[in-house]
Amino acid sequence: MMGTRRLAVTALGLAAVLGACATARFERTLDPESRDFYSKVRLIITSQERKAFQALPPEKRKDFIADFWARRDPTPATPENEYKNAYYQRIAEANHLFSDGPPPGWLSDRGRTYVTLGPPDYRETYPRGVTFYGLPTEFWWYGFFPIMFVDEHWTGDYRIQPLAADMIAEVNRAQVHWNEPRETKGKPAPGAALADVAVDVGRAAGGGAELRVALPYRNIWLKAEGAVMRAELELTAKAVDAVGAEAWTFGQKYPVEVEADRLREFLTRDFEIKVPLPLRPGKYKLRLRLANTRDGSRADVDKDVEI
Repeated sequence: MMGTRRLAVTALGLAAVLGACATARFERTLDPESRDFYSKVRLIITSQERKAFQALPPEKRKDFIADFWARRDPTPATPENEYKNAYYQRIAEANHLFSDGPPPGWLSDRGRTYVTLGPPDYRETYPRGVTFYGLPTEFWWYGFFPIMFVDEHWTGDYRIQPLAADMIAEVNRAQVHWNEPRETKGKPAPGAALADVAVDVGRAAGGGAELRVALPYRNIWLKAEGAVMRAELELTAKAVDAVGAEAWTFGQKYPVEVEADRLREFLTRDFEIKVPLPLRPGKYKLRLRLANTRDGSRADVDKDVEI
């Protein structure tokens, strides 16, 4: 059992080393601006975004960087990007506060926590240990939630201590919340609400009634596949007449594809679906479900219409 465990640990360590080597090789191919960006966003870039960036030709990287920050801007209508400013400010503060260890301050365990979670509500420091024979220790409190760091070798390199599995899970949830881009949101739980779906019925250009469904691109979870962001929407619908009889049913899937370096262009656009409504004149209740098959998010809409 012990031999198997050691082998597993060794394999994990080797995978980490190989991954780090691959990243280092890729960074050496980048221009200075792209290299600085790629290094600094390592705490918040998603795996899909990383793959998309690595697949881009050099001339497309500048647009990707602009899109990366634009997707995280909480107030796109203002000239300031508060998210970007806060992120770089936290890096600068972490470098200043935690400069006593071997790694750069923001890449130490305390620095990573500071950058992803922000400054703690309360910080207790014990540079000579909590007890007489103890090790240098810090407790950071986020509300009632503690995180403990210990300098096991008296080198200034404080390592995070997992007090409980629940604590680690909470850290991960908080980090996901901070890292989450608005338009390519962290993948929601299956069944999560698909927001801002608009449904209307109008007259088609060629005559007859037409069902129109619109959803902002920014609310569609897109998965990066190379240099393309993809999703698949599925629309199912039925119409019930005034006496409750089913008058019409419909079901169809719609692929969504956006080139990663053009995502910014779609921030203010809607993905639109138009479906002919072959219904006789009268009053109906429409029942629709629009779902993203990639993440399980969906919206259910009931609408009374008159043809």
